[in-house]
Amino acid sequence: MLKSSIAVTVVAAVAALSGCASQAELVGAGTGAAVGAAVGGGPMATVGGAMVGYGAGHVYDQKHDQ
Repeated sequence: MLKSSIAVTVVAAVAALSGCASQAELVGAGTGAAVGAAVGGGPMATVGGAMVGYGAGHVYDQKHDQ
């Protein structure tokens, strides 16, 4: 559990420090990381979930910024 928490923190910090992530991308990354941690339980599942969530947030922004 500690490793998953560290992975979530790292992903959130990287997304926040990038400065180019929108709110939808950040929410997607956080939600995806939480789901990945709950389903897979490992750091790779957490990071994978965060990346999928970030991508979903990016697609959401593209569709709603037209």
